[in-house]
Amino acid sequence: MNRVGIRCDAGATIGVGHLMRCLALAEELRDRRLEVVVLGDVGGLGWAREQLARRGLTLIPGPDSPAAMVRAARRLALDAVVIDSYDLDPRCSGALREAGVRVLAIVDGDDRGQDADVYLDQNLGAERRPDRSPAGAVRLAGVRYALLRDDVRRLRRQEPVETVRPEAAPESVKAVRRGTTEPVPRRSVAAGRPPRVLCFLGGTDAAGVVSVVASGLVATRAPFLATVVTPRAGALDHLVPADGQVIHRIPPTDDLPRLIAAADLVVTAAGGSVWELLHLGKAAALAWVAENQRPAYEEVVSRGLAAGLGRLDAATAADGPARACLRALLTCARTRTELGMRGPALVDGEGRARVADALLSS
Repeated sequence: MNRVGIRCDAGATIGVGHLMRCLALAEELRDRRLEVVVLGDVGGLGWAREQLARRGLTLIPGPDSPAAMVRAARRLALDAVVIDSYDLDPRCSGALREAGVRVLAIVDGDDRGQDADVYLDQNLGAERRPDRSPAGAVRLAGVRYALLRDDVRRLRRQEPVETVRPEAAPESVKAVRRGTTEPVPRRSVAAGRPPRVLCFLGGTDAAGVVSVVASGLVATRAPFLATVVTPRAGALDHLVPADGQVIHRIPPTDDLPRLIAAADLVVTAAGGSVWELLHLGKAAALAWVAENQRPAYEEVVSRGLAAGLGRLDAATAADGPARACLRALLTCARTRTELGMRGPALVDGEGRARVADALLSS
């Protein structure tokens, strides 16, 4: 195998999750000296184009029909195609296979009837769901196969550990990690400095709702230094921070992994970035925005890997559990440390190598 095509899209309304995980696989394939071509549309997002350019990846308009996909594969001499899309005609995968092209379909639960050689569902708990793959197909399921970019993997550090008892944590967050007694990384917040908080809802805030989460943070009245990612310049103008609360808005950025690594607490949605947070051992408070995020949210929270805020609009409910949870995380460094302790062992960063092995095996 010499050349692999990746068919995925990104944009202000559909987000960048598909592109980011495909870039991770592209890096792995390039490391193995394969040529990689990206077929799709990045919706005019300049920083997404920069991600491709920085990796030396060519972007070609993505075909949308089975016949067009086959023509593109033949024109580009593709030996395999990776498809990661909720919208692409699912018959494209079968047409490629009939043309002799090996197909990897990246899915999130529903395979949409695609006919692929390899199916990848990198979500936590996917390994326990029934395998409905066609006979002869390979199914890769669970966070053992999580696709992480070099930008994320290189930020992981080995740190001293200490043992934290779960009973030392406030009741408002203890429920989401009951039974935790494992060693945890030792991290501390500098004396007198409020915790650094990173708040984002996907790489682009596609639903335009990050201000709801920021409002929930402000409502706790606890001090913090927050960086909020949103393309909407006036999205936070209505907020009135309390004493000790500082909010800094930035537009979508390709520097998100570094911002995650520098944060004491990350408040985000239950999307693909969760695996990055677990890999880096970050305390996270999650909300679910779209219905398709709910299964992953419930799996992660029920296993004590993140604090749960519930559906997004619950984050601002007066005197609700989400607000109490946020306040506990903002005011107790030990609680944040304990919450982030299980992720690094669960998401080891080698998932993309396992996926590449399966794709390249004939």
